[in-house]
Amino acid sequence: MDLTTTYLGLNLRTPLVVGAAAPLSEDLDTLKHLEKAGAAAIILYSVFEEQMRQDALERRRHLEQGAHGFAETLTFPEPELFPAGAEQYLEHIHQAKNNLAIPIIASLNGSSTGGWVDYAKSIEQAGADALELNLYSIPTDLDCTGAQVEEQYLEVVRRINAQVNLPIAVKLSPFFSSPANMAKRLTEAGADALVLFNRFYQPDINIEALEVSPHLLLSSPQDMRLPMHWIALLYGRIAADLAATSGIHKAQDVVRMLMAGATVTLIVSALLRHGIPHLRVLEQGLKDWLIKHEYTSISQLRGVMSQLHCPDPTAFERVQYMKTLHTYHNYWVAREESTGG
Repeated sequence: MDLTTTYLGLNLRTPLVVGAAAPLSEDLDTLKHLEKAGAAAIILYSVFEEQMRQDALERRRHLEQGAHGFAETLTFPEPELFPAGAEQYLEHIHQAKNNLAIPIIASLNGSSTGGWVDYAKSIEQAGADALELNLYSIPTDLDCTGAQVEEQYLEVVRRINAQVNLPIAVKLSPFFSSPANMAKRLTEAGADALVLFNRFYQPDINIEALEVSPHLLLSSPQDMRLPMHWIALLYGRIAADLAATSGIHKAQDVVRMLMAGATVTLIVSALLRHGIPHLRVLEQGLKDWLIKHEYTSISQLRGVMSQLHCPDPTAFERVQYMKTLHTYHNYWVAREESTGG
């Protein structure tokens, strides 16, 4: 049974990739456990440019204390050249590459074009196999248009692609007015893969403490519908790998995403819920399904239910929306008749 796939030019043993999540990727021992359990590649947690800047400011503050009292401190290197957060993350990449045989993909969340490029270069030098750009930005400026937001994203990809030799994946938001066009333009700008989709974590309100508080919800199987829909629409139409994320909890979910056209499936919430050994469950379940349905490789499966190959391509279009509403209407009528409502 051939479960191999290629993502970002990397040869992977299976399509089961561990997505970016701090609890799963911030510790070297945990990375080793993930590899042993069958992870084909690991995307490290995102490093944030703001965090690095704050670390650099803290480092400067400590170095400048008493600087004029000790002449040797006046020749110390500029603290911006080695912010603590950056050093820690880059060393983590280095250690992961030295201790694991599977590909290590770094994840970067920048807030300025220059910052994106500078840190991307450092990540490349640290030995990462690829780079995922986590475009997590909430445009709240009332005067900033959608076109301006899109151009900012495209410029980041163009700049990094021009100055860094790593393959680049872009973690894409589902909230663009035309996701298909944005996917096409990001690919033209240099993205080698698209990750569908980024999850924006909305805060909650504590009505007793009168505080805005973070409220993290792990994905559920229902969350896979949106990325699956768009992967099926984009498969074969853009020159980029497609990575599926959100809601992938069972082997059948992996099969669905591959059928839609995904190159890899990014697993996070399922591991946080069920533990690292769940990777073995997913891999064995995938093998069992393929054997049962007489597939010899996942390449035979990929894209068979995408718009490109679907017997009824309109199932992904507006007509399916009308059919769904009509079906629900019939269900409601039948229910009311059976209950005498």
